[in-house]
Amino acid sequence: MASTVKDVMTTYVVAVREKANYKDIIVLLRRWRVSACPVLDEASRVIGVVSEADLLLREVGPEPFTGPGRSLRASGRHGERAKAAAETAAELMSAPAVTINPGASVADAARLMYEHGIKRLPVVDDTGHLVGMVSRIDVLSVFTRPDAQIRDDVLRQVIAGNFALDPAAFEVSVTSGIVTITGRVDSYDLAHQLIDTARHVEGVIGVRDRVSYPADDTPKTTGHVLHRPA
Repeated sequence: MASTVKDVMTTYVVAVREKANYKDIIVLLRRWRVSACPVLDEASRVIGVVSEADLLLREVGPEPFTGPGRSLRASGRHGERAKAAAETAAELMSAPAVTINPGASVADAARLMYEHGIKRLPVVDDTGHLVGMVSRIDVLSVFTRPDAQIRDDVLRQVIAGNFALDPAAFEVSVTSGIVTITGRVDSYDLAHQLIDTARHVEGVIGVRDRVSYPADDTPKTTGHVLHRPA
């Protein structure tokens, strides 16, 4: 079964209220050695995230965003200028916060982090209340699964479960998350689907395809070379 955000998230989270001042936020980040934290409203709902990057804008000051020949509207830097003069978490934070539900998959969390270029996600329940935090290293933890567990999943869940094939007819080995599957099936399509499904087993880093099928079932190709396992 694929891990969810709830399985890997941290439940002890450093957060600030929207009225927290600039100095208090810095003290908090330094004390807990974190680079960002969620901002909560009076009802403890996540309304934004304040990071070291947001705080640095105040040190830079508003001058770099103004001056002759500079158009804030054209550059889209109104928000940066405002943060350069900000004093509270509500003024400094990036909003709305990119959040995720504890029931979402780890893959969904990784996708959100990649798409938004962020290192961590506040985890919120259906009412928007903070329940945890998930970071890049938490997401990557699924790749530390023991090879024996991965092999067992490929044999039981994929070969026997998804495709109702006899696991004894296949040789499956796993080394450092790299799965090698050797065996024979009745068609090219089945071989392709089997390998593709194995790639999505939790903890799998890559799959080496050693699955063969009848030569006369090889798809006809035009303009490119199709490799068929020997």
